[in-house]
Amino acid sequence: MNEDGGPIFRQVAALIENAIVDGSLDEESQAPSSNELAAFHRINPATAAKGLNQLVTDGVLYKRRGVGMFVATGAREQLLKRRRSEFADLYVRPLLAEAQKLGISVRELTTMIDRWEDPR
Repeated sequence: MNEDGGPIFRQVAALIENAIVDGSLDEESQAPSSNELAAFHRINPATAAKGLNQLVTDGVLYKRRGVGMFVATGAREQLLKRRRSEFADLYVRPLLAEAQKLGISVRELTTMIDRWEDPR
């Protein structure tokens, strides 16, 4: 796990969320167990379990008694919706604020982004 990435249990939760968002962990498929995560990342199983339980609380995973945890139906869309909202707050607003400080108009900024997207 990454030392400067926040609490380890949150990093565990983020890893599972990323797998759901990128499609490598499908809805209704079984999530890795806390023991599997602990062994792979060399962390305490209780810490891995805390990350998984946070995702249960968030409605991303659900428990099947005696079987394990599974990705909830609609989890990917829920995560995408939340991340799109966070994207605006974390990246777009600061980008626009910095552009304004530098005297860059929204039109110029859009042109820069278009060039970055299709560098010809």
